[in-house]
Amino acid sequence: MRFALIDANSSYASCETVFRPDLRNKPVVVLSNNDGGIIARNAIAKKLGIQMGTPYFKVKHQLARQGVTVFSSNYALYADMSNRLITTISELTPAHEVYSIDECFATTDGLRDLDQLGIEWRQTIEQWTGLAVGIGFGPTKTLAKLANYAAKRWTATGGVVDLSDPQRQKRLMALVPVEEVWGVGRHLSEYLVGYGIHTASDLTRRNPG
Repeated sequence: MRFALIDANSSYASCETVFRPDLRNKPVVVLSNNDGGIIARNAIAKKLGIQMGTPYFKVKHQLARQGVTVFSSNYALYADMSNRLITTISELTPAHEVYSIDECFATTDGLRDLDQLGIEWRQTIEQWTGLAVGIGFGPTKTLAKLANYAAKRWTATGGVVDLSDPQRQKRLMALVPVEEVWGVGRHLSEYLVGYGIHTASDLTRRNPG
């Protein structure tokens, strides 16, 4: 079985800009309940060094100086946009499994030329929903998620990465920090680094025990 992971880029911030096309190329952040802290940033806001979880009152004036548009969270909107995204994915794929509000696994058995297919999926999803997504393909869900990480991190990929080829897997795993492997959190990554395991590739070469 082969899998795809389709994940909306900067989900909450992207949902807001769908209805504000004038903000597509400007920094945007979304705040938590009661405007307590930053819970979403688009790519431009990330490049400004704005950090997730930062209390809003600490950076309110800084954001204004940087020209950042700030939204209070609108979970009804995000749920509606999520439904649109999942409905669109269900039209494109043989079978799918919702993983989170902005992520969905899909099976790709019997489908060919996944790089081109991913490009077509991205174009259709953006046309139907207004959301940009990253798409990763892999023979396991973990590798599909790793491919998605690369698709969203490196613009040269065009937002699509296929890890069906073992050589591609090896090249990517040598670049990806171990904390980006699905299921490896901050505390576990610190433990692994203590044993000299810095990348996904390092992890694959160690005894599972």
